[in-house]
Amino acid sequence: MTLRFLTAGESHGPAMVTILEGLPAGLPLTEQMINQDLARRQEGLGAGARMKIEHDQAVILSGVMEGKTIGSPLAIMIKNLDHERWKDRSIPPSTIPRPGHADLAGAIKYGFNDLRPVLERASARETAARVAIGAVCRQFLAQFSIQIGGYVTAIGEINASLEDISLEDRIRLALQNDIHCPDPNATQIMQQAIRQIMQEKDTLGGIIEAAALNVPPGLGSYVHWDRRLDARIAAAILSIPAIKGVEIGPAFENSRLKGTVCHDLVALEGDELIRLRNRSGGIEGGVSNGSPIIVRAAMKPIPTTLSPQRSVDLLTGIETTTKYERSDFCPVPRAVVIVEAMLAFVLADALLEKLGGDTLADLHTRYQLLRKARLNDLKLSGDEHIFWSESKTV
Repeated sequence: MTLRFLTAGESHGPAMVTILEGLPAGLPLTEQMINQDLARRQEGLGAGARMKIEHDQAVILSGVMEGKTIGSPLAIMIKNLDHERWKDRSIPPSTIPRPGHADLAGAIKYGFNDLRPVLERASARETAARVAIGAVCRQFLAQFSIQIGGYVTAIGEINASLEDISLEDRIRLALQNDIHCPDPNATQIMQQAIRQIMQEKDTLGGIIEAAALNVPPGLGSYVHWDRRLDARIAAAILSIPAIKGVEIGPAFENSRLKGTVCHDLVALEGDELIRLRNRSGGIEGGVSNGSPIIVRAAMKPIPTTLSPQRSVDLLTGIETTTKYERSDFCPVPRAVVIVEAMLAFVLADALLEKLGGDTLADLHTRYQLLRKARLNDLKLSGDEHIFWSESKTV
């Protein structure tokens, strides 16, 4: 891996901190570029009360001088404003695990005598740091005209109709409402559903789609399992709290089709090799093929509900019901930018892996030399080959 990042911090600790290593020198970067995405993470219908408390602002601690990266690790801090409300307070013990949360599994793993340490780190508050990293990677990818965008395609059983909306318009339209859905008709129904679920003291999940435009062919590899681009993307998206399913392109729909209908036909337009459709989601054999990369993420309803759920008090050993911990009712709109962030990180890593180089200028030079999907870039010889011939010893 060329890029790597770590996050640190707890939900109600002083701050979330992240370090990104591997950025080239010379990338223009300011805190405001990061803050734009942090603000998006706090917006959306169905958000919980904490979003009224936090006003996330990135503080760059290292790795940038005079508005440009310098090649050293980038360190970013995001203060938790809610920390002041928890600091030096006596916190009641947390002993009743919530079904669907990390509470019980985490306590078993680490042997805690209280569930609070699990809640603090497993909280989706950690994704603020990921969004900051994603904003940096988005800025890097933009230097090569690669655009990342996302939108909501479903809330509960309500599906958006996007067939007649281009990817560019989907990304643009999603920024214009509090559901982040490009379909105005579906948006209204989704808004009603979220308001209804809030009254019912329950939660809703949904589906998020993210797209990467202008990705060059040749990122990733089919050679090893851990270098396949689709596998890397899937792992990154699945690491987001409450995301339980990922597909590249319409993968589950493809599974019901015949092969002659499913695959992306190749045609010639002048000297350029083009695809007549994009059912592979822009990746074939673990390698980007030049079509837009499209990822879908299934987000379950989050487990913290106002309506109590059946559980066990681990302190007394008596069956009981859960106690409410402040949370969202529907985190799907807020999670769009998180999915974008993880996709941006993987693609930035894959691009750096492909190009190599210590400075942005180095990368630009090498980017211009990349092979494209053109006949002139594919120097096939037409010669026969003898593979795996036995070598003769003298």
